[in-house]
Amino acid sequence: MKVGIKKLANGADLPLPHYATPGSAGLDLLAAIDADIELKPGARMAVAAGIAIELPPGVEAQVRPRSGLALNHGITCLNSPGTIDSDYRGEIKVILINHSDTVFRITRGMKIAQMVIARHEQADLVEVDSLSDSERGAGGFGSTGMKASLIKDGA
Repeated sequence: MKVGIKKLANGADLPLPHYATPGSAGLDLLAAIDADIELKPGARMAVAAGIAIELPPGVEAQVRPRSGLALNHGITCLNSPGTIDSDYRGEIKVILINHSDTVFRITRGMKIAQMVIARHEQADLVEVDSLSDSERGAGGFGSTGMKASLIKDGA
């Protein structure tokens, strides 16, 4: 699938997002900032990525956290995954939050998130008076338990 991408002035000297390995699902997004940012514990902010994209209809881009930033520094994305719709043409920004107890420094060109391109459907909603029964029913928020059930052969 072809996706149009435009470098914006604040990201003109940065590489385009790219897949780090042949098996990567996400493209690395970079911080397109003029000066270092100190993200204090508990603070959140939108960090510019210096790009805009044009997605085909039926396709979205999902902005997701980087596992290394989350595990090693307590930095993750709010509104995750963040959805970029096919009709959005503005700059992609990443909403980062610092869940650690130390200041985190964001520098220009740092990998701050990943972007996954995915197809999606738009539902045709039909109002009904009732819904069919299911084994789970209305159970939610932990209703299936914390432990995996063991299924034995022939059971």
